[in-house]
Amino acid sequence: MGGVTSSIAAKFAFFPPNPPSYTVIAEDSAGDKLYIPEVARRDDVDVLKLKTRRGNEIVAVHVKHPRASSTLLYSHGNAADLGQMFELFVELSARLRVNLMGYDYSGYGQSTGKLTYLRLAKELVFNFDALTACSFDIYSICCNHPVFLKQPTEYNTYADIDAAYKCLKEKYGVKDEQLILYGQSVGSGPTVDLASRIPTLRGVVLHSPILSGLRVLYPVKRTYWFDIYKNIDKIGMVNCPVLVIHGTSDEVVDLSHGKNLWELCNEKYEPLWISGGGHCNLELYPEFIKHLKKFVQTLGKSKPSASSSKKNGVESESQKKPSEAGGSDTLELATELPEISRNSLDSRLDKSKKPIKPEKSRMSTDRVDRFRRRKGLVW
Repeated sequence: MGGVTSSIAAKFAFFPPNPPSYTVIAEDSAGDKLYIPEVARRDDVDVLKLKTRRGNEIVAVHVKHPRASSTLLYSHGNAADLGQMFELFVELSARLRVNLMGYDYSGYGQSTGKLTYLRLAKELVFNFDALTACSFDIYSICCNHPVFLKQPTEYNTYADIDAAYKCLKEKYGVKDEQLILYGQSVGSGPTVDLASRIPTLRGVVLHSPILSGLRVLYPVKRTYWFDIYKNIDKIGMVNCPVLVIHGTSDEVVDLSHGKNLWELCNEKYEPLWISGGGHCNLELYPEFIKHLKKFVQTLGKSKPSASSSKKNGVESESQKKPSEAGGSDTLELATELPEISRNSLDSRLDKSKKPIKPEKSRMSTDRVDRFRRRKGLVW
């Protein structure tokens, strides 16, 4: 049961654009200077290739702002790549006055790590060790066998964001106190994972986040070892202000995911529930950039003590309505071991003063493929 459910969750999680929307070309024979010919060349943008601890080489872009005092590390959703995100990255850097690094996950865009289903089948059929391991420990084979190390997986994305973080520290001299992590949809997984391991971050933004991969499919009330991106169990280890943005009409990741995560945050910042917003269009709402800019500016000021921010802080503003629409603010865009099964933090959510309507079961296992073809699931 566990192996089947984990496989279904993984099938929902990763949809790299095929073919990729961009290429990477070296400007000279030495290959020191890289650029993406499909987008406008800019002096303030670096195109990089970064090596991860799991052996993949991922592509990243770094957008510089002349007056930046902070850096945003952006983890995108599951059905986009850098070519599609580039314009948004440049726009966010300019509007928020931040440096911004975006990266592609292993197996996305021009990052290495692509694995076709045909090749995967051949590897398993002709590799007796893989088949034996698969019979006894489906989780270990999926996480650590060489067949799976070079494709989009949960643990590859953790290695990917670590490589981007290391680059920011070593190449650009970014301090943890200057760093804001931004995770969109499935990108909330690597974002929360990294944030839970860095105690002095400036802030975190969760854009249409997920409680966990399995909870997108089923309204489960505990965390199972075969689940992926267990944000619900990690968000309590994040010790910096967290902004949650979610659309009220999101049909892919229910609004309850964003609200529940916000309830579990240690340092809550006024959330933004965008009325009528879907899963992939929140950037088009005027209140999106206004609220995000307000958050970044607030982080730039002196940070309150942990005790006062938990008791008073910006949490007191959580019931305010989102900013009214304003046309000028609209973005115009063209060693991993399985965890044992345990009770999760869902019980804390059940005791909330304002109970949130449980999310509906998304899909039964026998309808997954038909649903994906019809719906084009993106998260």
